[in-house]
Amino acid sequence: MATIGLLHPGEMGAAVGGCLVSVGHTVLWDPDGRSRATTGRALGAGLDGAGLAAVISRSSVILSVCPPHAVLEVARRVAERRYGGIYVDANAVSVATAAQVADIVTASGAAYVDGGIIGLPPENAGHTRLYLSGRQAGEVQALFRRSALEARIAEGPPHAASAVKMAYAAWTKGTSALLLACRALARAEGVERTLLAEWALSQKGLPAQCEGAASAAALKGWRWVAEMEEIAASMAAAGLPHGFHEAAADVYDRASRSGGAQPAPSPRSGGRPDPGTLDAVLSALM
Repeated sequence: MATIGLLHPGEMGAAVGGCLVSVGHTVLWDPDGRSRATTGRALGAGLDGAGLAAVISRSSVILSVCPPHAVLEVARRVAERRYGGIYVDANAVSVATAAQVADIVTASGAAYVDGGIIGLPPENAGHTRLYLSGRQAGEVQALFRRSALEARIAEGPPHAASAVKMAYAAWTKGTSALLLACRALARAEGVERTLLAEWALSQKGLPAQCEGAASAAALKGWRWVAEMEEIAASMAAAGLPHGFHEAAADVYDRASRSGGAQPAPSPRSGGRPDPGTLDAVLSALM
């Protein structure tokens, strides 16, 4: 069994840490300056609190699961303490950003493993996958054996896991932003009722999908702005059009400031989003 440092246990990170605890590992986190909600998630997942210095010195593996805009700062804080274990960056960032993280942590003596999480916070097996790449990816994969989070090796170059995450989220979150923009256009032009009637005939799932997209965007859009920017940078680096996801970043930025944020119902619970959230988000986009 291993001791693993987790930086930092948000909704996804706490669930990933809980998966490691469930198969016998010790998972450390740093509670300094963290919110009551974060503390509650960490306690619920069975994580052990420790100062940052202790997290770094005691952990053979450090797992970074944080908002994309914070990945470089988190890596620098670990590197400053001359960490020499395995550093796993499991964040939604471009290959170029992942390479920067790798440079930061390997310069201090750590080994780097690239990661990308696809799916909801893991509660039950079969719903969420952690893609891994890099020379020591197999060692990290083994940590999750028999847990609810399925760890897979992404074949390809060292930062293949980040590339998979970028390509996947380009579709899932990119199309959600586009759907909200389409609905906002119809409302702005006074044809929303007609559009909804047409959707009922030819795109029956879109009204409910739009409500879900609005609820998620209001609650988590602040986090997805940087993710869309990372995807846009990935597209540009590959010589592909990147304006789609720059626009998606704008959609999520506006949605996050809509004032309509409500706890998003779990798709597994069958709950429906608050329709007032959709109105708030559409108003913010227009």
